[in-house]
Amino acid sequence: MIKLTAVLALLALAVPAGAQAEEVWPIPAPILKRAVTVTDEVVRVGDLIEHAGMIADVAIFRAPDLGETGNVPAGRIAEAVRAHGLYELDIAGIPDVLVTRSSRTISGKDVEARIAAWLTGRPDAGDPRNITISFDRDVRTIHVEPSVTADLQINRMTFDPRTRRFDVLFDLPGSVVARRMQLRFTGSAVEVADVAILTRPVERGDVVKASDVIIERRPKAEASGEVIGSLDRAVGFAARRALRQGQALRAADVMKPELVGRNETVTIVYEMPGILLTMRGKALDAGTEGDVVNVTNIQSKRTIQGTVSGPGRVTVSGLTPRLAANQAPSKVAEAAGATRRRAE
Repeated sequence: MIKLTAVLALLALAVPAGAQAEEVWPIPAPILKRAVTVTDEVVRVGDLIEHAGMIADVAIFRAPDLGETGNVPAGRIAEAVRAHGLYELDIAGIPDVLVTRSSRTISGKDVEARIAAWLTGRPDAGDPRNITISFDRDVRTIHVEPSVTADLQINRMTFDPRTRRFDVLFDLPGSVVARRMQLRFTGSAVEVADVAILTRPVERGDVVKASDVIIERRPKAEASGEVIGSLDRAVGFAARRALRQGQALRAADVMKPELVGRNETVTIVYEMPGILLTMRGKALDAGTEGDVVNVTNIQSKRTIQGTVSGPGRVTVSGLTPRLAANQAPSKVAEAAGATRRRAE
């Protein structure tokens, strides 16, 4: 027995000095946290205080609702932990602790996307890319348990293609919070189209500029007729009639701008291989580019037809009898030669 005691004594002396120091190292002082995030329905001592020791798992407060944040005064925390034997708490000058309860959020966009996905399978719903979902009431963000990973599931849904109305009831598997709610939504699934809308009044004959029109998504039912849905079909065209601000543009509302006005003095251009003649004329009709109009040759007083080819310009291809009626062949040739010489 004496030998065994001596061996134990020697072993005790052989323990490193550092190991002995660790045994007597002071426990860190409990310190209050400034802000915390919890996942349970209750707030525990360890959530609020670092180095809470043996009472870290003790619940002392009710947690905020899912996704909500609340303030807990430092004095209340100190009072609550004293009841569990923690008397020395360093609050570090913190007046209160910000407590947030984590959650998984389901937004109105998530609900809308689920309804749109369901409508995609219905041929009477229209092109899903052009469907806008609108609800009868504001859809607030739904907060559920962060551990729930399932997607929204449709328990029941009705859709009337005539009125475009829907009524849907959702379920979220695994969520106790969702079961307490009635995840029912009603509204409309409206098919829309791109529509060119005037940003200012436009008078008859005015040319539509890029700043005069914007593209908006409007209900297709309101867009009767051949509606213009792109800027390139509106900008640069002239109004056939007076148009009001906010009006949806239709193909019948615009035309190519007039390049030749009625009774306007124009340049008549006669073209054929090797010959180019120009003369003054008077337009008897108004026309846009490519229109065939009647013009009077001011010199010969003869009326001919030509194609509007530019502002105040009408082109005639081929020598018509009317054009040459008062000109001898030699004079036409002389005029053509003079024109060529001027060009050279």
